[in-house]
Amino acid sequence: MNKPLFRFLTRWLVCSLGLWIAAGFLSNNITYDNKLRVIVVAGLILAIINIVLKPIIVIFSLPAIVLSLGLFMIVINGLTVFIASRLYTPLHITDFWAAVFAGMMIGLVNYLVSAIMKEL
Repeated sequence: MNKPLFRFLTRWLVCSLGLWIAAGFLSNNITYDNKLRVIVVAGLILAIINIVLKPIIVIFSLPAIVLSLGLFMIVINGLTVFIASRLYTPLHITDFWAAVFAGMMIGLVNYLVSAIMKEL
């Protein structure tokens, strides 16, 4: 399989799985009408945002990232999730801090999937 395509599909899967887990934990703040299609499409949109928009946001916020010793990346991850929820309205995230928590969950899932993939 083509390596960039495999990486994108893996990122899509991780984003979708992380959103689904975050929606389970934050059922009051994240709604998706219990439809798997909404999670999958939102994961696709989030993966595209992470590829296209996130590097630009990181470059512009580099001073804040350096001053916070990297902790500002949590806010950037939340911002990308919040942008995805605004672009795809069937996924509804009530506030920015719920999006930040969802971004943390996606990051944790990404870490776990990466660790498993290195073992294989």
